Amino acid sequence: MKDVSIKELKNTATQMRMKVVDMIYKAQSGHPGGSLSAADFVTACYFKFMNVNPAEPRWPDRDRMVLSKGHVCPIQYACLATVGFFSESELDTLRKEGSKLQGHPSMTKCPGIDISTGSLGQGLACAAGMALAGKMDGKDYKVFCVVGDGESQEGEIWEAANTAHKYKLDNLITFVDVNNLQLDGTTDEVMPNGDLGAKFRAFGWEVIELDGHDMEEIVASIEKCYASKNGKPKALIGRTVKGKGVSYMENQVGWHGVAPNTEQYEQAMSELKAQLIA
Repeated sequence: MKDVSIKELKNTATQMRMKVVDMIYKAQSGHPGGSLSAADFVTACYFKFMNVNPAEPRWPDRDRMVLSKGHVCPIQYACLATVGFFSESELDTLRKEGSKLQGHPSMTKCPGIDISTGSLGQGLACAAGMALAGKMDGKDYKVFCVVGDGESQEGEIWEAANTAHKYKLDNLITFVDVNNLQLDGTTDEVMPNGDLGAKFRAFGWEVIELDGHDMEEIVASIEKCYASKNGKPKALIGRTVKGKGVSYMENQVGWHGVAPNTEQYEQAMSELKAQLIA
C-alpha cells in the first residue's frame, strides 16, 4: 500500500479522466461514459493499493486487475501508462491497427493486462479463478474486478459469485459500477437492476455500499476489505454517474460509446482541468 493522500488521489483521478477524454478524442472511437464512472475506483487501486511491478508485468506475486466491463479499458490504459507499464505516448494509438491499446483489453498485446475481456459477464469468473489460484498457491495477492451493473444481468456473474463464496475467496474485491443506465435494447427504457447489494449478500459476500466517486469512502472501503479475512469475497457497490466529471456527458446514455468532437473535447478538458485541487 502506497503512502498517498486523498487529495493526491483525487487529482490523479481527474488527470486520468483527462487522459481518457484525450485518447478517445484522438481515436474518434471508444467508450467515455463508463471509463469516467469507474475512474475513481481504478485510480485508487493503481495509485494506492495495488502491488505491481511495471518492469515485470507477469510477476507471480502481483495484485491483479480484471475489467469485466472491458470496454472501459481507456481508464485502465491511462493508469498503466502513468504507473510505467508503457510510454504515455502510446495512449495516442488507442484503437489503431497494431496498437497495444485495443478497444478491449488484450493480455497478449498490452503489458499490465491480466486477462483479455470484452464479452460482458465473463470477467468475474476469471477473477474468481485468479483468486482461487492465489489461495491454492499460498499467495497473498489481491484480485480486483470491475463489474458493470448492466452486465450483472448475465447469469455467469452469479455463477462466479457462488463459486467465490464456495471457495471462501476473501482475496477477491469486486467494484460494481452502478450508474443505472442499462437500457432495454428493444424499448430504449432503463432496465431495473434490482438491489445488487442484496443479491451479493444472498451469495454470501461481504458487501459495502458507497459513493463510487467519494475517494475517502473508496479508500476506507478497500482498507476494510484488506482487514476483513473472514472467508467472504468482497463486493463494493458503488453508486456512480456515467460520464462523471464532464457536464454534458453525465447521466447521458448516449455517451456510452461516442467520441467528442473538437468543441466538446475542449469543453471537457477545460471542465476537468478546473476540478484539479491546488
